[in-house]
Amino acid sequence: MPTQIARPARLAIGSLALSLALLVGGCGGMPTNRSMNSVHQPVVERVNYTLDVRTGGTGLGSGEQGRLAGWFEAMGLKYGDRVFVDDPSGNPAVRSAVEAVAGRYGLVLAEGAPVTEGYVDTGIARVVVTRSKASVPGCPDWSAKSDFNPNNGLTSNYGCATNANLAAMVANPEDLVHGAQNTGETTVMSASKAIEAYRNAAPTGGNTVSATSTKGN
Repeated sequence: MPTQIARPARLAIGSLALSLALLVGGCGGMPTNRSMNSVHQPVVERVNYTLDVRTGGTGLGSGEQGRLAGWFEAMGLKYGDRVFVDDPSGNPAVRSAVEAVAGRYGLVLAEGAPVTEGYVDTGIARVVVTRSKASVPGCPDWSAKSDFNPNNGLTSNYGCATNANLAAMVANPEDLVHGAQNTGETTVMSASKAIEAYRNAAPTGGNTVSATSTKGN
């Protein structure tokens, strides 16, 4: 004879199932990321800024070098920016003049030039500043609000703090894409320069002290 469940018991079971459904589905779902990697990773965006300057046989035209310096100042040129020169004439003097201004900010010109809108006429050179910015879209992410975690997954906000701080603090966002280029000089080599200069300096006590009389003439 089949067992019958009393009506109050059936109502209790139905209420429990509805509560679990609301807990799992209505509160933002459960964590599903079972790896140790955050789904929120830094994204690097690159923007090109351009300035057309007049050129001449000896480099930049009259007043153009000061105009270029003012543009660099307004741009807040800094480490991580890349400066290119698109010169149809290929005059080395133009590149040298632009590099002299960029050198005030500790930057050297990059090789080549990115593709930009418009056509560069003869007698004009286009200076391109490429600036990269790193951010972590979607952070913070508190979309998963359920404590029910049978998959043992990571929270939706996992990694947001670390990756957002890394994106904000990295000096050159391009390093997040392909890493910093090796210059061949290690940190130990740079740190030892001051020590070597101190060791190679002549002792200050090596010079003889000239005799001076305290008696009046």
